Amino acid sequence: MALLFVAAANGSALTLTDKQQTQLKQARQSMGLAENEKLKRHICLWDLSGRSGPVYNGATNLRVDLLRYNVDISLEAFTNEGVLVASLKNGHCDAALMSGFRARQFNRFTGSIDALGALPTLEHVNLLLRTLAHPKLADNMVSNKFQTLAITPAGAAYLFVNDRALNSLSKVAGKKVAVLDFDPGQSKMVTRIGATPVASTLATAPSQFNNGSVDVLPAPLIAYQALELYKGMEPAGGIVDYPIVQLTAQLIAHTDRFPPAFAGLIREVAADSFRSVQTALEKEAGRIPSHWWIPLPDEEKRDYNSMMRDARIKLRSSGYYDPAMLSIMKRIRCTLEADRPECSQSTE
Repeated sequence: MALLFVAAANGSALTLTDKQQTQLKQARQSMGLAENEKLKRHICLWDLSGRSGPVYNGATNLRVDLLRYNVDISLEAFTNEGVLVASLKNGHCDAALMSGFRARQFNRFTGSIDALGALPTLEHVNLLLRTLAHPKLADNMVSNKFQTLAITPAGAAYLFVNDRALNSLSKVAGKKVAVLDFDPGQSKMVTRIGATPVASTLATAPSQFNNGSVDVLPAPLIAYQALELYKGMEPAGGIVDYPIVQLTAQLIAHTDRFPPAFAGLIREVAADSFRSVQTALEKEAGRIPSHWWIPLPDEEKRDYNSMMRDARIKLRSSGYYDPAMLSIMKRIRCTLEADRPECSQSTE
């Protein structure tokens, strides 16, 4: 199931290593399954295009691969992420694939991975996912009735703007910025720089940008082609060349339907799939014409980092972000960039 993401990204087939097959056998035994008895689970997927979308189609291919290992998953696509979340809560879904933003309500620890500016690059994401796959953090993946089975990168979010002049925080003041209606972190940051937050959803925000209802839209690069965001940038807009958040997709499941041994295997396989996902994301980024990119001076980058760090700390204090996850991500930033000013401070 962890390879739902990879299959959707690049059509790769699932092949477990000998070690992983042994782990799967042990997990099946712990669930009381006979040797040839199929493990059946119902997996719900958020895909804006429904059954014709890339996530659902990739998962359909994966379903065939999983049958070789006596795992039989039934699939259901949801175009509305809120409805998917409700279907997981009421027990209709055994597990559900959703955005990291939505996952926060089920597990604040993994739901804080998508914190503003917490992971500057995919290299940081890779190190984090490897860290989270360690058995010593298994307890953090469980939150009462729900657990995080797998996490995969969904690409960095950048600022798509309708005017290339909007290349600094000061110039965004007074402009309308799309923010997710259920994520207070975005609204707080937008308000702080003097801009106007406009409540949106992941489904409606692209059209708001394309029709001019908002001037700035944070979005992953894959949205450029898939959601035709070039329409909103024409004729004088662009993409600010500095990621503000590393987005994730997370597979959230009922704890009692996936015992620890099986959940641990899924997380390990997900971590091993990182390079395949990275290749797919880089391919999408390469499709964007170079003329759209808006360079950001180093001074502006420092301002962005400071603003996002302050937002993380305030949201941690309010109980929105998980302190343990923020601490882990800070250690990762300082491991890869020891000269960052924050590395000599203990506020995060």
